[in-house]
Amino acid sequence: MNERLPANRYWCFGLLATTALLWDLLSKWWAFQELGFPFRQSDWKWESNFLWGHFSIDLTTSFNQGALWGIGQGFSSVFAGLSLIAATFVIYWLFVRGEARSWWLTVCLALIMAGTLGNLYDRLHLHACEFADGTPAYGVRDFLHMTIPGFRFSFSPFSFELVRSYEWPIFNFADSYLVTGAIMLTLHSFKAPQPVAKKQEEEAKVSRPTAVHA
Repeated sequence: MNERLPANRYWCFGLLATTALLWDLLSKWWAFQELGFPFRQSDWKWESNFLWGHFSIDLTTSFNQGALWGIGQGFSSVFAGLSLIAATFVIYWLFVRGEARSWWLTVCLALIMAGTLGNLYDRLHLHACEFADGTPAYGVRDFLHMTIPGFRFSFSPFSFELVRSYEWPIFNFADSYLVTGAIMLTLHSFKAPQPVAKKQEEEAKVSRPTAVHA
């Protein structure tokens, strides 16, 4: 570990990642215990007109054997391996390379870590869910279901159309952490790095002895 890192970076990363992870696991446990599975919908639903269309949210249980938004169905073991690699990289980047000096990176990578571990827990079937016939229910537990205003377009021939209600893929809080962290990382990539020459000049000023005047 990098000894020069402030202790509060370790605390920030640990507390945020742990709290977010616990919330994801507890919320999935509650939804699946309360509603059952799969594709069991809650009686509760909130909806309203929004922008050019309609917004609604309810709870609907589902198992996703792919990645975010259902991509790559059936490759759960592959994504589990990638999750382990991602978690290792986050620790290395923050605390070995010392990138935790940045509050922004500490927060966004804590969210990515929580999202990665939350979905990894499910991909390893640690939730132990089984269908009525005793078959193991492999996959990530999703339960947040939304419809939002959207759009539809095609390139040949080119057309663009606003859609009043688009059904968003069912997701969970871990997915939200991953998306938020990815957006924060993207924004951080636009930040101009400090030139090496300027950095060396600032270090020289600090080490330069102060002149004493009579």
